Amino acid sequence: MLDVAIIEDPAAAEVSLDPVRARLLAELAEPASATMLAARIGLPRQKVNYHLKTLERHGLVELVEERRKGNVTERVMRATAASFVISPAALAAVAPDPARAPDQLSARWLLALAAQLVRDVGTLISGAARARRKTATFAIDGQVRFASAADRAAFATELAEAVTALVSRYHDETAEGGREHRVVVALHPSVRPGTETQER
Repeated sequence: MLDVAIIEDPAAAEVSLDPVRARLLAELAEPASATMLAARIGLPRQKVNYHLKTLERHGLVELVEERRKGNVTERVMRATAASFVISPAALAAVAPDPARAPDQLSARWLLALAAQLVRDVGTLISGAARARRKTATFAIDGQVRFASAADRAAFATELAEAVTALVSRYHDETAEGGREHRVVVALHPSVRPGTETQER
């Protein structure tokens, strides 16, 4: 089972968003049969079976084993990943494009950039899985508490200057066999569970 799987197919995305199927995916972090799941979520086994077959058809669950119980063969299933991310590629016609209106101070532009990041990394993960190779990525996630808006603005300016200098030092337009990498650096207010925030 994967830690995270990317959903790029629109039909698979639609299937995963059904509340009952989303609940089944969560329950199937551990292998279970339709009978076991029916008891847990309070639905008839036949209905659970129908949803499981739909999830299996779209590659969201997989067969772990078959057990013979009298005249019945019980299929034990599990989710193909512990969690799923729906790629903006599933909504390609309306996916946000950060090139459309670049604005470093806009939360909506940051969201478009994040959507592109999800789409691109999802594509890389899918391609690497097919090729049975690893994808070279790197990320930093941290917290910083500013005493004032002026400090935040000064931090953003210094961060931009530092990243620009670093990119200038290592970027080689003429490198034969070189491979381009995207650098995304973001700063946004932290969101705590149970609190509402708004763009300021």
